[in-house]
Amino acid sequence: MTGLIGLALLASVFFGLSDFLGGTLSRKLPMLTVLFLSQIVAVISLTPQAIIDPFDFSATSSIMWGLVAGFAAAIAVSSLFKALAIGTMGVIAPITSLSVLVPVTVGIIMGDQLTIVLALGLAAAVVGTVLASGPEIKRKVPSAGGTQAIVLGGIAALAFGVANLAIALGSATSVTTTLLTDAVTVLVMYTGGLIIFKQVPKARGLSLLGIVAIGVLGFAANISFAFASLSGALSIVAVLASLYPVVTAILGWRFHNERLMRVQLWGVVLVLAGVATIAATS
Repeated sequence: MTGLIGLALLASVFFGLSDFLGGTLSRKLPMLTVLFLSQIVAVISLTPQAIIDPFDFSATSSIMWGLVAGFAAAIAVSSLFKALAIGTMGVIAPITSLSVLVPVTVGIIMGDQLTIVLALGLAAAVVGTVLASGPEIKRKVPSAGGTQAIVLGGIAALAFGVANLAIALGSATSVTTTLLTDAVTVLVMYTGGLIIFKQVPKARGLSLLGIVAIGVLGFAANISFAFASLSGALSIVAVLASLYPVVTAILGWRFHNERLMRVQLWGVVLVLAGVATIAATS
């Protein structure tokens, strides 16, 4: 279980870094440019994995779940990047953390066994993530952009939950087939968006370097999550891999001067306590 915890937590770190970079660059470049170019990098990054473990055309369940994951991921990432571009990262991050409810619910339905202590650890991690990443959501009158960002964050949360669940289910048969189908599906959808909106993706310098980093980090996060889902209960993996909003919010505080309040620090403490509990009881 130590390896499972490490992989799932790595997925959180990679997701958090990728989301921060994506939201930041989408404030400077057309969002479709960031999405399309970073997804090309993500597909290319899967090449070594495909060489080691070739695509299995007979793995129909993995292909099906990969298609579902790709469709959901395209909606999730585009909604998230737009929300991060127009809203406060510390507001959007906790909303997207609720994506964990989808795979956790399914995991429990499928028979994941949780002790009381483990369940408390999982709950502490989820609640801590929400507190650590965005108390500003309590604002009574959000701006028009803020309202749109919150709605987009909710859409991203649901879609991310479906995407992660599909990756986990498809990876049970073939990790490579699931992830390649997922990645190519996302790329096709972004290409369609470029055609519809008649955009030509262009980036250079540090922006291009950032886009490459987003693609590599997205690949690393997905493959970490996929392998983690093979080695333990889906509900546990889903919670550990959903801690990425804490990373996004902390980076937003550090580089975008977003406020970090006392309740957020308590949230971080809850997350650490939850992770420690999960590690100790797993």
